[in-house]
Amino acid sequence: MFNTKLFKPLIIIINMESEIKRIDERLIRLARDMELIKGLLMAKVDDEGELSDWAKNELRKARNAPESENVSFDEVKDRIQNKK
Repeated sequence: MFNTKLFKPLIIIINMESEIKRIDERLIRLARDMELIKGLLMAKVDDEGELSDWAKNELRKARNAPESENVSFDEVKDRIQNKK
């Protein structure tokens, strides 16, 4: 027979360990994605640190976009959390 007072905390600990592993996996994927994005962005910079014409054009378009087209950080966070 199991002592139920010990059994419940054990289940909680096992669940926490599983969640920590999932978080770790997500962080690793996020770090890989960040490296990929960094590589893509750095490819848009020449040897002297100057943005390419394409990057300058994209930056100009982003700066000229109306504020109403932007998405707030909180909205992005909500979208991600609701996607689970």
